[in-house]
Amino acid sequence: MSAQVSNEACPLTEVLDHVAGKWSIGILVAAAHGPVRFTELERAIAGISRRMLTLNLRKLERDGLLIRTVYPTVPPKVEYSLTPMARELHATLSGLVGWAERHRVDITNARAAYDAAAEPAT
Repeated sequence: MSAQVSNEACPLTEVLDHVAGKWSIGILVAAAHGPVRFTELERAIAGISRRMLTLNLRKLERDGLLIRTVYPTVPPKVEYSLTPMARELHATLSGLVGWAERHRVDITNARAAYDAAAEPAT
C-alpha cells in the first residue's frame, strides 16, 4: 500500500469509526428532531452512561457534527443540535436504522439456525 493511500485511508477509517459507533448513531438519531438537552439524550439512548454520553457528545462536537449551545441561565441550559453535515449523515443513518429494525427478527432467526446446525449432536 502506498503512503498516499495509507494517509487517506486512516482518516476515513477514523471518521467511519466515529459516526458508526454504537453510541454515535443513537445520539445523532435522537438529536435529529431539533435541539435536545443532555438529559433528553440520556433518556432516549438506552444503556448509555452519563460519562459515555459526555465523551461521545464532545467527540461529535469536535468532528463538526453537533452544535453545543449554552444559554446564560442559572443553572446553565445546554442544548445540542445537528450541523448541516450531520443532517446529511442522518438521512443515511435513518435508512440503516430502518433496515436494522426491519431485519432484526430475521437476523435473530438466522443466528439461532446457524448455532443449532453448529452444535454437535448428543
